[in-house]
Amino acid sequence: MRSIEATSAYFEQAANQLDLSESMRRLLLTAKREVQVQVPVELDSGEIATFIGYRVQHNAARGPMKGGLRYHPQVDLDEVRALAALMTWKTAVVDIPYGGAKGGIAIDPHQHSARERERITRRFVDVIHDLVGPDHDIPAPDLGTSATEMAWFMSQYSHYHGFAPACVTGKPVEYHGIAGREEATGRGVGILTLKLLSRLGLRAPGTTVAVQGFGNVGSHAALFLKSAECRIVAVSDASGGLYRADGIDVLELSRYQHAHDGRVVGFPGADGIDNRELLALDVDVLIPAALGGVLTAANADAVRARAIVEGANAPVEPDADAMLTERGVTVLPDILANAGGVTASWFEWVQNRQHYRWGIDRVRQELDRILGEGFEQVWQLAQSRQVSLRTAAYMLGVGRVARATVLGGME
Repeated sequence: MRSIEATSAYFEQAANQLDLSESMRRLLLTAKREVQVQVPVELDSGEIATFIGYRVQHNAARGPMKGGLRYHPQVDLDEVRALAALMTWKTAVVDIPYGGAKGGIAIDPHQHSARERERITRRFVDVIHDLVGPDHDIPAPDLGTSATEMAWFMSQYSHYHGFAPACVTGKPVEYHGIAGREEATGRGVGILTLKLLSRLGLRAPGTTVAVQGFGNVGSHAALFLKSAECRIVAVSDASGGLYRADGIDVLELSRYQHAHDGRVVGFPGADGIDNRELLALDVDVLIPAALGGVLTAANADAVRARAIVEGANAPVEPDADAMLTERGVTVLPDILANAGGVTASWFEWVQNRQHYRWGIDRVRQELDRILGEGFEQVWQLAQSRQVSLRTAAYMLGVGRVARATVLGGME
């Protein structure tokens, strides 16, 4: 299923519950602006390579548009369009004053040197700088990008518009960033997992967890849950997976990963498994935190986890979601579960505008508060309307955007 089709299917479920008119549905589903640009860059070899970049600005009814910038070979307009819509609903669910956007460049960052990635990033800014900015559209790190790319982005943007640290978030702390932003998405996944466990009547100590994707999100989620005494029995990355029934020492694994080119395979004291096996493990919580579309109608029946917390964007396709819901598997949806990153980005943006910075303790405290409030609103709505957490989250987000659209003068 195409990414935009999956996003639209979830939207329609919520729109039916909200009894939205057809005209409002079309308005909310249609992106405000979609841009595809040419990004020509001279490689280290002297060859000229041309890449395709995208920026989709979905909705600005509730504030400046916000969304990540991803570098991945599979980036295309359909994927970016779907992820931009997800950002619109995500910012609304946690009630921060943003709309939704997304961008990307179709490259494999691992195949390019740091100098090439810098030239690609700066050239991309050259061709979109007049479409983005602190009051319009604020990018952030995403798959294949990091604080380093955001620093390059800010630097190049400033060539055109002067000093403007709020033009992008997720920057290095030493370059107008905020402490805690890098961990925020994974930490948020951990925070919300604990809140979900409490609602399901489970205690964190001894709860078994499998994490598919031990990147930035998955590793920080695993570290947070380990500190809460959950038992992380399995993790994986693109190189393969690990399983240990007694639990994996994720802090040692993180150190091992950094010393072995970012790979978890070969970590001593754990058995090797593949991603298919990991997704089917008999655990309390499964956290898909890698790419989208990993749980489909073809493998949903194999899932034995009691709960799924979506650390990645769109890891569960609609057909699989329906199957899991029918079986009684609780799914905490991406538009709430991984909203920690954009929430911390809001903190950074606000402080850049004020030329002020919080400490890490306050960032974590505010992150816990905002995500906790969002979780309780979604949970209560799901209970009162007898719908899944996903439908409740979409109802909350879509409803807020629809009301803002009407109040802004567009009916």
